[in-house]
Amino acid sequence: MAEQNKDRLHIRLHVYDEDIEVVINRDDEEYYRSAAKLITDRYNAYAQAYKGRKNDHIISLMTLVDIALMYQKECSNNDTAPYDNVIAQLTTEIEKALDEG
Repeated sequence: MAEQNKDRLHIRLHVYDEDIEVVINRDDEEYYRSAAKLITDRYNAYAQAYKGRKNDHIISLMTLVDIALMYQKECSNNDTAPYDNVIAQLTTEIEKALDEG
C-alpha cells in the first residue's frame, strides 16, 4: 500500500478562476498541468469574445466542445485501422503468391 502511495501525487491545479485539488499518478503530472493550462487558455479566449453576451455556463460548454473537437480530430489522425486493413490484404496476397510459386 505504501508503494502504491509513492506513485500518487496530490497537486493543486489552477483552472480559469478556480483551484482544484486532485490526486494523480505521479507520471501524469505534466499532462494534468498542460490540460489545466489548455482549459484556462481556451476558456479565456471564449470569455474575452463572449463575456456579457453569453453566460459562464455557455462559455464553459463552448470551451468543452472546442477541446473535445481537438481530441476527436487527434483520434482520427491516429486511426491505424485503414493501414492495418491494407497490410493484412497485402500480406494475404504475398502469402498466396508465395504458395503458388
